[in-house]
Amino acid sequence: MLIGMMKYRALVFDFDGTIADTFDEGLRIYNTMAEDLDLRPIDDEEITYLRTMTITDFIDHLGIPKRLVPRLLYRGTRMLKAKIPSLPLIKGMAEALPKLRKGADHFGILTSNSVENAGLFLETHQLAGVFTFVSSTSKLTGKSKYLRDILKRYALAPEELIYIGDEIRDIKAARKAGVAAAAVGWGFNATEALQASHPDHFCDTPDELMMALMS
Repeated sequence: MLIGMMKYRALVFDFDGTIADTFDEGLRIYNTMAEDLDLRPIDDEEITYLRTMTITDFIDHLGIPKRLVPRLLYRGTRMLKAKIPSLPLIKGMAEALPKLRKGADHFGILTSNSVENAGLFLETHQLAGVFTFVSSTSKLTGKSKYLRDILKRYALAPEELIYIGDEIRDIKAARKAGVAAAAVGWGFNATEALQASHPDHFCDTPDELMMALMS
């Protein structure tokens, strides 16, 4: 695919489900923690339904006390570290990411996973040199603040940055920060749920993502 002029100076990606295929391992880790903490595990039969939900509805549906969410996120992130080197890259992203990088001034990751996990994954897949920064938020709904911080750090106008993710909360974070959102259909939230949140771009494949971000 030929790459033309980039529509945005800064491309910022979510990590889990957008770049790294962490879903199956994340599900296994959650069910392990659920057993330890006397929470309800996730059944395979309800995964399709869960993929239509916002993160708040997801937590409520599973009956997870909100006070436990930071603990689950912290512990889950630490448990994931041992498996990170063996997890697959989303198909097509090994080719797409370096091509997109050539057209962007700033190329980063903003994740609720850890910087350490993301860095280890990128090194494993020989992509560490592609990204100019990796940022992390310890809150599931705290990404909008970090997106605004990225705008300030690099002296960007809001229309010069786009956030690319696989969840409804990624679209909401971009909206709250005043930047564009691209939703990808290969991650956690279902296509219909993502499209109902009206992202600026919706892409089913990495090739479609490249076409959407180029003018």
